[in-house]
Amino acid sequence: MPPASRTRVQRRPVHGVLLLDKPLALSSNQALQKAKWLLRAEKAGHTGTLDPLATGVLPLCFGAATKFSQLQLDAPKTYEAIALPGVTTSTGDAEGAVLQRCAVDPAQLAPERLSAVQRQFTGPISQLPPMHSALKKDGRALYTYARAGIALERAARAVVIHALELSLVQHAPAQTAIKIAVTCSKGCYIRTLAEDIGAALGCGAHLSALRRTDSGGIGIERCISLERLQALPEAERLACLQPPQSLLARHLRVTLDSDNAARFLSGLPRRGAWPDAPAVAVFGADPPALLGVGHIAGGCLLPDRLLSALEIAQILASQPQRQDCGILEET
Repeated sequence: MPPASRTRVQRRPVHGVLLLDKPLALSSNQALQKAKWLLRAEKAGHTGTLDPLATGVLPLCFGAATKFSQLQLDAPKTYEAIALPGVTTSTGDAEGAVLQRCAVDPAQLAPERLSAVQRQFTGPISQLPPMHSALKKDGRALYTYARAGIALERAARAVVIHALELSLVQHAPAQTAIKIAVTCSKGCYIRTLAEDIGAALGCGAHLSALRRTDSGGIGIERCISLERLQALPEAERLACLQPPQSLLARHLRVTLDSDNAARFLSGLPRRGAWPDAPAVAVFGADPPALLGVGHIAGGCLLPDRLLSALEIAQILASQPQRQDCGILEET
C-alpha cells in the first residue's frame, strides 16, 4: 500500500512567548517543534536547552519574540534536582552506564558535611563541561564524540552559584538521596554540580531527576504543559502566548510619540531627558506597541534590536485574540 499522505500544515505569523513546562523524555528542540506545529507558527526558537531527563520552565519564542531570546539564555536559572550518592555514571545522570558503585557511610551525608559542601559550592566556582553536552568542538557537539568513545580535553568554565541548599530525602525504601535546590548563572551544568558534590562528600553521585522551576523570573506556576496546549481548541492556543515584551520586564520602559517612534524604527537615535540605562524597552504611544530595545547614554536613546513595521502590525492585529488562558501573569 502507498504510504499515507501527510497533512500539510499551513504556517502563519505568530509573535509571542509560550511559557512551556517541558515534559520528561523530550529534548528542548522536540518540545519546540511540537509547540510550533500546534500553533502553526512560521518562526520559533527556545531559550536554553533542557535535557530529555529534565522538565520544567522552557520559554519558547515565536516570531518577533525570537529577537529577545538571548535575554533568557543569559538569565539565572533555578532548579530542583535529586542526586543519588554512591553511584557514578558515564554521563553524570541516570541515562549513562554505571561506572562505579560504593557503599555510603552515613557520616558522609551528616548535616555538618552537607553544610560544608553547600558552602564550598556557593558563589563563583569552576566547572569542567561534561562530554555529554551540546558544546561544540570543530563544529561537532561534544556528545557526538562521547558516543564514539572519544574523550576530549575541555577547558574549565567559571560559573556562579547564587544560592544552594542540600538536604536528604528518601528516594526509595532503602535509598537516601540528596535534594539539590540551586539558583545559578548561565552555563552551569547541574549534572556536573551533582557529580562534584558527590565527589566532595567522598561517595560519588549522579543526577537522577531535574526540574527547572524558574528562568529569569519566570516561575513554573506560569507555565503550560504540551498536553494542556494540545487539548485546547486550535483557536484558543494563541491566547496562551505572552506578548514579546514579557521578556523585557527588567528593562527601563521608554515611550515615544509618533514622530520619534518612526525615526527610532528607522534606526535613528533619539534625544531626551532620560537617565543612562543599558537596557531599554521602547514603545510607541500611538498606536501603543513595542518597537524594540536599545540603550541610553548621555541622554541619547540608541536602537539595538528593532521590530519590523510588518511585525508590529501583525502583533497589533492579534492582540484582541489574547485571553487569560488560565496562566498566571506577573503584575
